[in-house]
Amino acid sequence: MAVVVVESPAKAKTINKYLGSDYTVLASYGHVRDLPAKDGSVDPEQDFDMKWEVAADSKKHVRAIAEALKTDDELILATDPDREGEAISWHLKEALASSLKKGKKVSRVTFNAITKSAVTEAMKQPREVDEALVEAYLARRALDYLVGFTLSPVLWRKLPGAKSAGRVQSVCLRLIVEREMDIEAFQAREYWSVTALLVTPRGQEFEARLNILGGKKLDKFDIPTAEAAELAVKAVQSRDLSVSAVEAKPVSRNPWPPFMTSTLQQEASRKFGMGAKATMSAAQRLYEAGHITYMRTDGIDMAPEAVMAARAEIGSRFGAAYVPDSPRMYKNKAKNAQEAHECIRPTDMSAAPEKLRLVEADQRKLYDLIWKRTIASQMAAARMERTTVDITSPDGQVGLRATGQVVMFDGFLKVYDEGRDEEGDDEGRLPQLMQGEPTEKRTVSSDQHFTQPPPRYTEATLVKRMEELGIGRPSTYASVLSTIQDREYVRKDKNRLIPEDKGRLVTAFLTNFFRKYVEYDFTADLEGQLDDVSAGERDYKEVLARFWRDFSAAVAETSELRITEVLEKIDDFLSPHLYPPRADGGDPRACPVCGQGRLHLKTARSGGAFIGCGNYPECRYTRPISVGEDSGAISPDGKLLGQDADGQPVTLRAGRFGPYVQKGEVTADVPKPPRASLPKGWSPESMDLDRALSLLNLPRVIGAHPEDGAQVEAGIGRFGPYVKHNAVYANLPEVDEVFTIGMNRAVEVLAQKAARGGARAGSAPAQPLRELGTHPDGGVVSVMPGRYGPYVKWEKVNATLPKGAEPESITLDEALALIAEKAGKSPKKPARKTAKASGEAKPKAAAKSKPKATKATTAKTAATKSPKRKAAAEAPIVE
Repeated sequence: MAVVVVESPAKAKTINKYLGSDYTVLASYGHVRDLPAKDGSVDPEQDFDMKWEVAADSKKHVRAIAEALKTDDELILATDPDREGEAISWHLKEALASSLKKGKKVSRVTFNAITKSAVTEAMKQPREVDEALVEAYLARRALDYLVGFTLSPVLWRKLPGAKSAGRVQSVCLRLIVEREMDIEAFQAREYWSVTALLVTPRGQEFEARLNILGGKKLDKFDIPTAEAAELAVKAVQSRDLSVSAVEAKPVSRNPWPPFMTSTLQQEASRKFGMGAKATMSAAQRLYEAGHITYMRTDGIDMAPEAVMAARAEIGSRFGAAYVPDSPRMYKNKAKNAQEAHECIRPTDMSAAPEKLRLVEADQRKLYDLIWKRTIASQMAAARMERTTVDITSPDGQVGLRATGQVVMFDGFLKVYDEGRDEEGDDEGRLPQLMQGEPTEKRTVSSDQHFTQPPPRYTEATLVKRMEELGIGRPSTYASVLSTIQDREYVRKDKNRLIPEDKGRLVTAFLTNFFRKYVEYDFTADLEGQLDDVSAGERDYKEVLARFWRDFSAAVAETSELRITEVLEKIDDFLSPHLYPPRADGGDPRACPVCGQGRLHLKTARSGGAFIGCGNYPECRYTRPISVGEDSGAISPDGKLLGQDADGQPVTLRAGRFGPYVQKGEVTADVPKPPRASLPKGWSPESMDLDRALSLLNLPRVIGAHPEDGAQVEAGIGRFGPYVKHNAVYANLPEVDEVFTIGMNRAVEVLAQKAARGGARAGSAPAQPLRELGTHPDGGVVSVMPGRYGPYVKWEKVNATLPKGAEPESITLDEALALIAEKAGKSPKKPARKTAKASGEAKPKAAAKSKPKATKATTAKTAATKSPKRKAAAEAPIVE
């Protein structure tokens, strides 16, 4: 008899079916221990001693395992087959030490897929917990703690409103900010191309591009102006043209290797617009259901039996011509051997997407992608014929070139073609052309082009760049990207990552005062050292000691800095982008309103940054720090929407608290012209003159109340849209209703407010997010939205979802277990030795105890003392 422990109840449920009654399969619900979020959890002066505690919500899971061990003889730790999984096994072993003293056997098993064969085979090959992998985990966790709890308080003290800093997140943020700065500094360069539409003697049309002019081969920028392009067009028009050369070459394209974590995230982003977090969540559920192999990997090799199964499926489905003579072997490029598992592939190659009939759309799309990529990776190469045709004038002064490509055998392209980050030109088929035959000119035209700035990162291209630089690992990409967005350092717009003002400030601060620790090479080298630890080639405490010695000294150097000094440094660092040259050649830092003050970088209480006049409070001019086309920002002087009835300009502007509309200008006589912030849900792009005036004219008088004749008004206040009668305020459910509500509706809403004794008037009853099905005792079980997060509802029982659980992924069985736990009874008696499966698996990050802002590690310097209570609400980021 043995107790088997895995991370999630979904995984436990699947594995329990394979093992039978001799095993009790239980879930740990992710990590069970973490470092307390307080000073001294990692003590550099005591050889980096680490103090662990069992998380409050994990104690019941540890107790359940300990209870099962009273009657069972063996503990089998079957957590995920990577460093994080090894760490969870180690934590479980340590947390259960008191239950394992009486000769209980402890072993570790791993499997790359949750299938019956993989699980039963793993049970035959138990081993000890891998100490090298555990030490690599300890090193990473200690580093993240030391950086988070030492550097974050420095940010809080020196940059009001900044939230926190993390070891890998800060470097990732720097990539995004520097790309944005490159875009802002970009100067477009004009160039032209000339294209001719030609006709063969058989009447077939094709296009050719000018590539020789004046007898010389053209480079990209050799036709720089419209005048030069017109001369080039005339040179082509004035000459006869004929085919001077035709060259056809066979080419082949080999398939891409099967997916690893980063390439799966990139392709899901390109093809479906899925973020890294959504991709990994869907992949996790596919893995736990036994459909795919483990999804956190940097390996691209495939098990021999899987290769043979793929070849067999290709032959039966597409024919022998699509099966290459020998299996394709893909060499893993990853240095990090401990995470170099097998690729991400289907566990059953014959299980085509249409056979599985997956219900969840994300899982269905992702499985289809994985199956096609895996099958294609073992298919025959695609064969093409690429043709190049040169057309020249008799005097050799003008030459054009046409290219085309035709697929002779589609090979793997029959199943799968990889997406692209940027659009490119596709080559089509050319008509039949013979050397020496003339071509007739139908049209000759020129096209203007401009060089383009580097594109903003998507999650896919950012993961690719991080991978190229050696920053981060498969298990960290999704959490890093989520963290910098959750902290509002970066926003995602049309799938592109754009740095917010807070993100720019943090990057500028770290680059100025902690440059070494956001250098790409330094971070990659540290990752390499941690990989050496996981391979047993380096002592993890030596890595920690070397890092801490220099890092604590750098922190100490910032302890005496004043906020004004920090802002001056950042202001100077960002000045080329904050104060671009003016068209009139004037001083870019001169205030455009008063003309006397100089512009400076300032921070707002909200944590945002803005440019303000140094002549404050006499001059109240402000503008955002980031201004540029497609940047989401508004120009320094605002966007003119029109004029009101008195001829006053109405403008859309960006301020320290967000976009707003303003009537008139700041002058000595009118220091505060009428302004109104855009309400939630109103985008700057949707603003026009009428909408702006409707905001500026609030509050709106609806009329006299029928009972007492007092005025009833509608407006937008601190707590949202409302109607007001005397001293009574009643909330409205929608902002737009402020501008349309009539007296009858207003009286009704005010009456509802009075009847409900302060309940939100006009709000409809909460609607279920999902209906899961019928409870065994009758009644519908639903997932509901709540003020403090989603919860499961059945009759009068409300059960909060576990931390990290996604409302869209909760199942009826899991909901019943939550309801039973809340109500103190079981919906049905479970069979002995079955999994204790309830609730969705927690993502690893969510399973950890949430850090609370406390006293920072002193780093034995004054710089690391905790910030004031108002800043302590923000927890440091950890990887």
